[in-house]
Amino acid sequence: MVRGNHTEQQRVVARAVELGINYFDTAPDYGNGVAEANLGRILRDLGQRPVINSKVEIRQDNLDDIAGHVVRSCEASLKRLAIDHLDILQIHNGPATTPPTLEAGSYWALALKDFLRTDGVMEGLHRLRAAGKINYAGFICRGGDGDEVRELLKTGQFHLINVPYTLINPTAGLVRPSNVTAQPDYGGVINDAAKHGMGCAIFSPLAGGYLTDDHLDGTASHPLARPRDPSGIIERAKLVRFLADENDLTLAQAAYRFILMHEHVTTAVGGFSSQEQMEEIVRVSGMGPFSAAEMAKLQTVWRA
Repeated sequence: MVRGNHTEQQRVVARAVELGINYFDTAPDYGNGVAEANLGRILRDLGQRPVINSKVEIRQDNLDDIAGHVVRSCEASLKRLAIDHLDILQIHNGPATTPPTLEAGSYWALALKDFLRTDGVMEGLHRLRAAGKINYAGFICRGGDGDEVRELLKTGQFHLINVPYTLINPTAGLVRPSNVTAQPDYGGVINDAAKHGMGCAIFSPLAGGYLTDDHLDGTASHPLARPRDPSGIIERAKLVRFLADENDLTLAQAAYRFILMHEHVTTAVGGFSSQEQMEEIVRVSGMGPFSAAEMAKLQTVWRA
């Protein structure tokens, strides 16, 4: 939605809708507003109005008026998307008790007190709901923030969390305490959210693209794909590849199938560089869970 051309984008979105994909995730930070503008234009051309989630990024220069920034950012997103309300607006900062200093342009984390204080995040979301500009609100989990996440869950003001949950870091979906360790630790927040009646959208389902056959086999990435940094993740990805091999799946398909097994996962938010990649993943829908024996083997891999 940023680097593709209009014809490609329209073709892929039309096919996505045809295949039953009805949840579209975007953000002002994706292409500096370009993704929102392109998505809005294409959906108008197609006459479609799926569920749309966008976000708010809170940076250092927004801290003096967080509530006002939340409202202004949402209104700018609505203008780019050319719609009158968002189904879900998410805070793109994760909550933290003592967040790192927000460097120029950074929105990784935000102090929990800035979510809750007067003129903070909650106030901005309240203004938007009162004006009918959003239906629901959510936030991002960045890992190592389980206690802060649970504090926000208790407010009853949020309805969706975004969190990674992958074959090589399943900590967001495990029951606490667990004998499986991985960093960052997401502390079983998917299950905590479910206790509060909240949905869960899984982002980065392929661990930044590492859970793909192309990456493990050294095949060049798609021209539209984001660059990947060298990482030790690849060694862990090789250890879970058996799930794909034993089920005649691609590794990407196995990664999505694992995510969709979790009873409290609402949707998986994937990034695609081509229609072919999207259609590869859609075939996973309805496959059902992996076997108990396969999951036991996976547990052994995790513990190691």
